[in-house]
Amino acid sequence: MLENKEAVIFDLDGTLVDSVWIWGVVDHRFLGEYGISVPEDISDDLEGCSFHETAIYFKKRFELDLSIEEIKAKWNHMATEIYTNEVPLKDGVVEFLEELKGRNMKIGISTSNSRELAIATLKTHNISDYFDYICTSNEVKKGKPAPDVYLKTAAELSIEPKRTLVFEDIPYGIMAGNSANMETCAVWDKYSEDVINEKKELANYYIQSYFDVLNGTYERL
Repeated sequence: MLENKEAVIFDLDGTLVDSVWIWGVVDHRFLGEYGISVPEDISDDLEGCSFHETAIYFKKRFELDLSIEEIKAKWNHMATEIYTNEVPLKDGVVEFLEELKGRNMKIGISTSNSRELAIATLKTHNISDYFDYICTSNEVKKGKPAPDVYLKTAAELSIEPKRTLVFEDIPYGIMAGNSANMETCAVWDKYSEDVINEKKELANYYIQSYFDVLNGTYERL
């Protein structure tokens, strides 16, 4: 999987950390303050959206008397406590990062989350030093499934897209990596089990955990 690769870029939520579940908690707490129930279709509407795009959606759909920056600040405050106290790393992450560093590969993150939460999460797990660059979808024109966030990360790492391997947990993210002309590896996550077949159809590889890469037990698709 790593043959002829010079860089690896990870998504964050559901890929490096088991965190997808927390946004349902944040949505419930946030909207609950305004007496609003969380709509069932909200996850589908927001798949692939950046942190900023999601705030715009919330303000418009729920007619909130808050600025976009105020909404994001409240979310960051609510989520930071959960990220720093309750969100674990995916199995094998540290061991795999050690392997990549041992190969002198560049390592990046391309996330739809906020920079504040990404940095807080990496610091909590003492893995910040492994990463050479972090890019958020807020810093590019279009979020996933557009390739922008992956292309910017590769450019900042000074690595050609074709020499880059992407790890993602949801179809939109895999599509973004594919559109960037990068090879992609789908990562198992409890919250995307219902689209596992779609993930496998889109990706070049599939893993249950990062130990699969280290042990050579990954699926080549």
